[in-house]
Amino acid sequence: MLRFLVGRFAVLIPTFIGVSIIAFSFIRLLPGDPVMLMSGERVMSQERYEKITQELGYDRNIVIQYLDYFGDLMQGDFGTSLVTKKPVLTHFSELFPATLELSLCAILFAVLLGIPAGVFAAIKRGSAFDQTIMGTALVGYSMPIFWWGLLLIILFSGILGWTPVSGRISLLYYFPSVTGFMLIDSLLSGQAGAFKSAVSHLILPTIVLGTIPLAVIARQTRSAMLEVLSEDYVRTARAKGMPPLRVIGVHALRNAMIPVITTIGLQVGVMLAGAILTETIFSWPGIGKWMVDSVFKRDYPVIQGGLLLIAAIIMLVNLLVDILYGLINPRIRH
Repeated sequence: MLRFLVGRFAVLIPTFIGVSIIAFSFIRLLPGDPVMLMSGERVMSQERYEKITQELGYDRNIVIQYLDYFGDLMQGDFGTSLVTKKPVLTHFSELFPATLELSLCAILFAVLLGIPAGVFAAIKRGSAFDQTIMGTALVGYSMPIFWWGLLLIILFSGILGWTPVSGRISLLYYFPSVTGFMLIDSLLSGQAGAFKSAVSHLILPTIVLGTIPLAVIARQTRSAMLEVLSEDYVRTARAKGMPPLRVIGVHALRNAMIPVITTIGLQVGVMLAGAILTETIFSWPGIGKWMVDSVFKRDYPVIQGGLLLIAAIIMLVNLLVDILYGLINPRIRH
């Protein structure tokens, strides 16, 4: 198992270097001058412009800039925001709990509904239930996040008035952040109604962010289950008179979970990408909205550092998926 883990870790190193090169290079293709944007509405003199450019190191060769940046990365320095003058890691650590809370709720929503839907669709293959589930999954996968989010806001917030439009909790509640997770902090605050308000603010963003992963997981689960149900060992288990629940839950689903786990791991990247739109639509104060604001402000260190940190999270999740492979099927370790 140790050799298996070392091999997986070795793959992450060149991947991280490649992502850093791409992030560093393509950010500079964005139109706009970060030095001019730092001046706001004021007119900046040529001397002042050249001085700031030199202080930031933007006057040097781009290769030299990257090598300096990568050297700072190796020391754990992801840069300092040009706008707030705060370290990128500080911003990320403050905002990431909000995105993580939303993503965990969304993936939980997708898994709890997607896997059972896929299993039952496979069992009832060709039935009206199967066609309804797969048709709904196709529609859910095809819907743009921004359109789906606005539609739910209009219906449940505007017309029905059941859910809030934006934010993480009502302005009526205020308490210090202990964990960064609003659901937990609202419970710890002891304020009546705080937890209910946090849950109500989380419902629509969770549904919007979790819809596409739900559709993908349901379709992948159905496909994997259909393949496993046709295997000889499943037919043998049925011939021995085993209860259908044991045949499906123990013999079939366990082996079908390997491609499903792969799908769930890949959906983490979809979650973080979808969080950018979802957080913007619902004014959710997470890293997605932070990254969008930084793009408009041409805050190079924030964009670069944010992309690298998100990429590192995705790579670690994929590593976790590989480890789960080895636990579910020991043959993969060899």
